[in-house]
Amino acid sequence: MKLHQLSLFVENRPGQLAAPCRALAEAGINILTLSLADTEQFGILRLIVRDWQRAKTILEAADCVVNVTEVLAVEVRHQPGGMLEILEFFEREDLNIEYTYAFTAPRGDKAVLVFRFDDPERAVDKLKNSRINVVGGVELFRDVD
Repeated sequence: MKLHQLSLFVENRPGQLAAPCRALAEAGINILTLSLADTEQFGILRLIVRDWQRAKTILEAADCVVNVTEVLAVEVRHQPGGMLEILEFFEREDLNIEYTYAFTAPRGDKAVLVFRFDDPERAVDKLKNSRINVVGGVELFRDVD
C-alpha cells in the first residue's frame, strides 16, 4: 500500500539535477514521477521508481545522498473538485499532509496524487475504512514504465 520514495539533496547550480537522472538513465531505471523543491542553496529531488532499492544503490554509488520515505499514492477523480474531495476527507480525519505532488499519467477517469503524511500508518488505517483507493506499487507500476 505504501510506496518508497527516494529523496536526494542537490545543490542549486547548473548540472546538479542532471547527474542523478543520468545515473538512473544509464542503469535503465525509469523515473515514474518526481518533484523538485528548491531553496537558494539546495533542492530536494523526490523520485518514485519501480526498483527503488536498486535505484538507491546506483544513486549512492554516484555520490548522491539518498533518503527513503514512505508515501501513499491515492486516486482522485480527474475533474474539477476531485482533489478537493480528498483534501476534505483528510481534513475530517485530521490527517496532516507534509507535501503532495501529482503522478505523471492519469488512470482512466482518475488522477493519482502522491501524499506524504506526518503519520503514514494512521493515514493508511483511515484510508482503508473509506472508499478512497490507495494505489499499491504493483497496481501503479503495471500501467507505466
